[in-house]
Amino acid sequence: MRKVLLIIGDAAEVTDTLYPYFRVQEDGYECVVAAPEKRMYHLVQHDRPPDWDITQETGGYRLASNIAFRDVKPEEYAGLIISGGRAPEYLRYDQDLMRITRHFALEGKPIASVCHGIEIIAAADVIREKRVTTVAKCRYDAESAGALYEDTPCVVDGNLVTARTFWDNAPWMREFMKLLGEG
Repeated sequence: MRKVLLIIGDAAEVTDTLYPYFRVQEDGYECVVAAPEKRMYHLVQHDRPPDWDITQETGGYRLASNIAFRDVKPEEYAGLIISGGRAPEYLRYDQDLMRITRHFALEGKPIASVCHGIEIIAAADVIREKRVTTVAKCRYDAESAGALYEDTPCVVDGNLVTARTFWDNAPWMREFMKLLGEG
């Protein structure tokens, strides 16, 4: 089982997505991109200009998905990566994605979530009483789902590895790759 599933949708953050996409391949894993449908998706770049209180979103690269959520057989994958950006805001309503996410949680397989990806694992109800981190503006989502929020670059709790933003990609992927190697 040398495949990892990467979750995206329109408005997934480009660095949250491409960094893990290439990182898992460096260690010999196939990275399979999953989305609501098998098609091309538009990634976005988030930046916080010095004179803004919130992030500004601009267009980024495009990335094709390999498989639609409904066609994913989660038992074929060693790990799950959930990208950030605005995509999780609508992806969390997809029942096939909830099925996939719960499978990884119940089987104890590694799950990596960055930034707004917390909205997906919160909606799947798999973070109750888990220590997590996320971008500060998603703290409410984590705590409302029963998680214990920590404002640190990366938190590992069992099979779950969470990070705040793409600025924390190095420790996030380092810890996720350790879990994959143990599995």
